[in-house]
Amino acid sequence: MVRESKSPHASPTFCVRKPNGKWRMVHAFNKLNAATIPASMPIPRKDVLQNNMAGCTVFSALDMVDGYYQLPMRESDIPLTAVSTPSGMLWEWLVMPQGLSNAPATFNRLVTQLFRPMRQFVQTYFDDIFVHSRASEGKPAVEAHLGHPREVLLCMRENRLYANINKCIFGAEEIPFLGCFLGKDGVRADPE
Repeated sequence: MVRESKSPHASPTFCVRKPNGKWRMVHAFNKLNAATIPASMPIPRKDVLQNNMAGCTVFSALDMVDGYYQLPMRESDIPLTAVSTPSGMLWEWLVMPQGLSNAPATFNRLVTQLFRPMRQFVQTYFDDIFVHSRASEGKPAVEAHLGHPREVLLCMRENRLYANINKCIFGAEEIPFLGCFLGKDGVRADPE
């Protein structure tokens, strides 16, 4: 994910405590971000995604593991991602690190483009992939749904993208969906 660097660029690195008590490494890419031309990629709208899944009765949800870290950096951009550690070492990222201002747009653009051919039964929101099916052409929804997650997983394999199997749900009547639950009866609030 990183390699030792001799880049003339460097952003500081430090750690912050997460709410669960564990530590997260953070890079202050402020100067790099200030010099970056912003990418224009709209954030998917929750209401549009919900409308696209209306009337569906079978759902699967896939969560991509460490989303940004699955995207290799362009070779010419790698030196720009160099980070200095408190010990004086200099490292550069070979994959897209968190904290770059264009990382969300870049990641979302990739996921949107990859799954666009499946948009009749797939909705994406950054690293979340929602598969939805309804009865069609005389097939019950469950039968129609059987092939949909398979197509998604094959696309992911072909593009070397990986899902966190512990966070995936397959063939359910209801799935967690962006802070609420979405199912055959519509949307309901998360009770927690």
